[in-house]
Amino acid sequence: MNIIVKFFDFVMNLDENLTLLANTFGVWTYVILFAIVFCETGLVITPFLPGDSMIFVIGALSASGELNLTVITIVLIAAAILGDTCNYHIGKFFGPKVFKKDNVRFLKKEHLIKTHNFYEKHGGKTIILARFIPIIRTFAPFVAGMGSMNYIKFISYNIIGGILWVALFLTAGYFFGNVPVVQENFTLVILAIIFISILPGFVAYLKNKKAGPAGEE
Repeated sequence: MNIIVKFFDFVMNLDENLTLLANTFGVWTYVILFAIVFCETGLVITPFLPGDSMIFVIGALSASGELNLTVITIVLIAAAILGDTCNYHIGKFFGPKVFKKDNVRFLKKEHLIKTHNFYEKHGGKTIILARFIPIIRTFAPFVAGMGSMNYIKFISYNIIGGILWVALFLTAGYFFGNVPVVQENFTLVILAIIFISILPGFVAYLKNKKAGPAGEE
């Protein structure tokens, strides 16, 4: 329970925590942020790690000079692309075995099923669209690998999606993160980003709920 509280505090105070991180670890901050984004996109057991909101805050820190914008852009894009690539290969190797089991430790099968349905509906562009939807973002490359999606096709969507995702939130944070009204209400801004990120998934859930058993299937 204590871990959950600390994690929630970290997410809700990203601006202060990332500033502290940059001041404490210096150049190693880039390595730590690379690891967070890589794990959030590359490991199906860590979909809870901050994504959109953290990149927005990183953009704001870059505007204030605490992080180098060019370096952090390259670092985050590389982490996003390599994370998805790693997840694809994990899905290709373990996916079929996992999907046959009813329960898997540290992994919710319902997330796999929802992502698989999302993938079936939107095809290859799921890899791009999923970048902007938490949890789906983590499971999409796993499902792509599990479904033996052509790797050349996957890596193309992966690169495009990774660049768009990082560029959008980093640019937004860079230009708007230090605006006085945003700084004064930073926690609310972070909550708004999280809410907007999960909204598509929530709407899809309501649609499935309204459709009944047939829709859920």
